[in-house]
Amino acid sequence: MEIDKTKAIIEAILFSCGRPVKIKELISALELPEEDIIKIIESMKSDFIEANRGIEIVKVENGYALCSKKEYYDYIYPIFDNRVKPNISNAAMETLAIIAYNPNITRAEIEGIRGVNSDATIYKLLEYGLIEEAGKSDLPGKPTMYRTTQEFLKTFGMSDLEQLPELPKYKIDENEQLVIEDIIEKKMEAPNPSLPESKKE
Repeated sequence: MEIDKTKAIIEAILFSCGRPVKIKELISALELPEEDIIKIIESMKSDFIEANRGIEIVKVENGYALCSKKEYYDYIYPIFDNRVKPNISNAAMETLAIIAYNPNITRAEIEGIRGVNSDATIYKLLEYGLIEEAGKSDLPGKPTMYRTTQEFLKTFGMSDLEQLPELPKYKIDENEQLVIEDIIEKKMEAPNPSLPESKKE
């Protein structure tokens, strides 16, 4: 099969599905080895960049998805959905981070870490499709466990949870309070800098 035709078929599959397509599905459809398909997709990603396309192919866990570029979100959202633009609060982001770093965690465990009721934030994250139920725990009462979704990975531009930033080292002091240690030696040695003119988000 010609390489250009194969690329066109893959693009059509990803566009039509509207979800991450597993590599094994592409193998079955194209009857090509996994190595060849991955090589072709990487070539397609380069093609999209060179052509300055408004879409891109992203790897999501063990598959690929065709997505619009993040920088065009503000143009797309008002047309795609007339609902109020989702606004993830600091509390929801905190809860989301806890779930991302602790897959299959229960509500009680989340609240144990946060120290406050998390019902509302969990409900919002479920509504946004950033987390999902992950079955029942073996703990008494069989509480529901939660984990992040593929939508979470797409939203934050990650292929899998292995790409989460490394957590800083920590220790518990004599008052059983969390103490964050500075793990970057250079930062410890550097003098206090003046306020920067611009700040990265």
